Amino acid sequence: MRRCEGRRRRVRWRRSTRSGSAVGGRVGGSGSEGRIRWWRRYCTGCPNAGCAGCAGMTVQPRPAPEAPLEAVVLLPAEPTPPAPTPPATPPVAAPVTTLGAQGLSPDPIGQAVTLLPALPPDDPGDRYGPRLLTAAWLRSQSSDATRRAYYRDLAGWLDYCARTGLDPRAARRADIDDWSASMTVDVGARSRPPSAATRARRLAAVSSWYTYLQSNDATDRNPTLLVKRPTSAQIAASAHKAPTLSVAETALLLDTAEGRAVDLGTEAAWRDAAVIALLFYTALRVSAFTGADLEDLSAEAGYRVLWHGTKGKGPDGRDYVRLDGELCRVLDAYLAVRAERHPDRATPPGPLLVTAPHPYDPTKPGDKSLTQRDVTNILRRQAERAGLPAAPRLSPHSGRRTVITTLLGNDVPLAKVQDLAGHADPRTTRGYDDTNHKLASSPVTDLTRILARHRTTDRNQ
Repeated sequence: MRRCEGRRRRVRWRRSTRSGSAVGGRVGGSGSEGRIRWWRRYCTGCPNAGCAGCAGMTVQPRPAPEAPLEAVVLLPAEPTPPAPTPPATPPVAAPVTTLGAQGLSPDPIGQAVTLLPALPPDDPGDRYGPRLLTAAWLRSQSSDATRRAYYRDLAGWLDYCARTGLDPRAARRADIDDWSASMTVDVGARSRPPSAATRARRLAAVSSWYTYLQSNDATDRNPTLLVKRPTSAQIAASAHKAPTLSVAETALLLDTAEGRAVDLGTEAAWRDAAVIALLFYTALRVSAFTGADLEDLSAEAGYRVLWHGTKGKGPDGRDYVRLDGELCRVLDAYLAVRAERHPDRATPPGPLLVTAPHPYDPTKPGDKSLTQRDVTNILRRQAERAGLPAAPRLSPHSGRRTVITTLLGNDVPLAKVQDLAGHADPRTTRGYDDTNHKLASSPVTDLTRILARHRTTDRNQ
């Protein structure tokens, strides 16, 4: 038994669920220690904090120490007015942060990953959930272009998983085969099977994703390993190559663009001429000069050069290309006209090629970096003015292919052309080589002359 100071009556302890001892065991013993904890879950009103008779009661402030204990009065608990309910606020989704980070700013790659279908959400506190690992996989790629392409290809596979009710982590080779057989690409308002190159790229992207998950113990298998992929010959046969211009067509295009700039004298016209010159004098990829800044114009060993980013080398991969006389003349003219609209005729730091101010809309001041679409439109407009038949099909890659084909067709050593193109393998450079000069220099003619000297058949019959 124990005396309850709250109700001034004796209460009986209930048998503990943790101990089989008799009721009222000694305080501090193993049995009563378990009972006290059990009772404290239900009784908080008594100073003993261990009796069951004080539920719903409150203790008034204890009087001065000399007052008798009987002066402590217990009253029924007064109802507490409910706290005002705060206005409802819409729930805010937790921002997606980088792998293993807390409290960082939202990560755009992580936010994009949350939009992928069939990818289960990560468990709270799981550092290696499928979404966090997918974001880390995308972030590990060497360039933004690769990240965008891999994201699209992975989205296609996960969309298939969502439509078929398949957990991508449990996929088998048969699922990949079925997806590969059902692939399509949209062309205008209709769909068609993808080319061999597209199919191979999609399978490679999904295989890379599974390899990354497998290396982090997030899945047991890579279902793409034994899937039959298109061969290099099939890829080469199905590739849609950018049109290549002849030497005469290239010269006509350059003359047309520069002649128009001389006649108009506007910043936009000189910028278009500079774009055409960069395309057909340097063999640069379009991302190299659209991503270049004015400060990337420099000099090396007495030559003017343009520093630019290189494909597959990440954000720190840099190289330079030499700028020769014809290109320098057009580029300098463009920069001089562009500087005229700035104070003191000094162009502020910024992109090398920018949009021009709108002649009638002051809300469009220009100075935005050109995009690949801008370069494509400039090239096609100038080619159309020059009357080139391939104008509607030209792309910025046409300049790169034309430069390589022209150099190899005029007996420039392959090693020098490979160095200009920035290819690690000379076979890649040869792949850019078009067929015109191959026909002109074909060894078939030499073989015909050799055999003709030994044949006995009268060719006049």
